[in-house]
Amino acid sequence: MTQTAPHHFTCRVYYEDTDLAGIVYYANYLKFIERARSEWVRKLGVDQIKMKQDGLVFAVRRVEADYLSPARFDDVLDVQTSLDEMTGTRIKLTQTVLRDEAVLFRAAVTLVCLSETGKPSRIPEETRAKLRAHD
Repeated sequence: MTQTAPHHFTCRVYYEDTDLAGIVYYANYLKFIERARSEWVRKLGVDQIKMKQDGLVFAVRRVEADYLSPARFDDVLDVQTSLDEMTGTRIKLTQTVLRDEAVLFRAAVTLVCLSETGKPSRIPEETRAKLRAHD
């Protein structure tokens, strides 16, 4: 599978997102990309509440993050999410945070589908089809 066209999620940096130096605290980038993933699957029509009722959830298995340049208070950020690869139980994404054209942060994220007991489970075919239709 080749990387899909990115989904865009816009967010603003609030004072609460920054540290004493006035830049975005490093852990808050993980919140930004989490929100972007939630909006991405919602836009594709994946109902995560129904998935949970059916005993399945997506969980982050791995994040490899590169902090390239700081974001600051009141910046407007574009969080881009692209699907790189999908197997029966796993999804690999690239998520990039930009301010205008400047890349500030990039992460390779691996999600897994888990049952309510925490065991790996197949992503339902209907959900896989929606994720593949990302373009």
